[in-house]
Amino acid sequence: MKILAIDSSGLAATVALLCDGILTGEYTIHNKKTHSQTLLPMIHDMLQMAEVDVKELDGIAVAAGPGSFTGLRIGAATAKGLAQTLAIPIVAVPALEGLAFNVEGTEALACPIMDARRNQVYYGIYNVKGECPEVIENQSAAPIEEVVEKLNELGRDVVFIGDGVPVFRNQLEQTLKVPFRFGADSVLYQRASSVAALGKFYFEKNCQMEAKDFAPVYLRMSQAERERMERKGK
Repeated sequence: MKILAIDSSGLAATVALLCDGILTGEYTIHNKKTHSQTLLPMIHDMLQMAEVDVKELDGIAVAAGPGSFTGLRIGAATAKGLAQTLAIPIVAVPALEGLAFNVEGTEALACPIMDARRNQVYYGIYNVKGECPEVIENQSAAPIEEVVEKLNELGRDVVFIGDGVPVFRNQLEQTLKVPFRFGADSVLYQRASSVAALGKFYFEKNCQMEAKDFAPVYLRMSQAERERMERKGK
């Protein structure tokens, strides 16, 4: 089975190709260009280098959110457009689950945190010792203080990944009471290879859907929606 994986939920745009369980290609860009500029050219170049025709794809795994509203919409539109054109299914991989899988095999809890602004993060807590992350705390949006409180209650070693790490690093170092560390640079941000591996797992569990049924998971209102409601409140 040939699976194209897409993750544009965060600052990095990343795509990967998994062919019969072998990671055949991965392409990640982390710069100031918007994902709308990079995503399709990355997919084209990766498939070309892997000598795989787009018509050979059997399915698409896409990071479904939460994360950047604009990034999620671009990833969803790309995945849905390709899936509809090729008449292939999509599997939705929770973005934070994909991040947690970057550190698969660690004995510590994995806690991905993505900067959600206003001193909040999108976060989840996972055991990542098995073939698929086991949810300890489901993905949600919360103040960073709430995340620290929850981890202190759990009382286990923890490893942090995600773009929230450089934003909240000092605060975590000052308030955590459990042993902790931060993921290495190579696994700190989104990796489409993790989305591909989880996508394969979900395809095998028959969790696929038609392109028309896929929609991103935002968890909260966009900034524009919040500002509009605040104006109405005033």
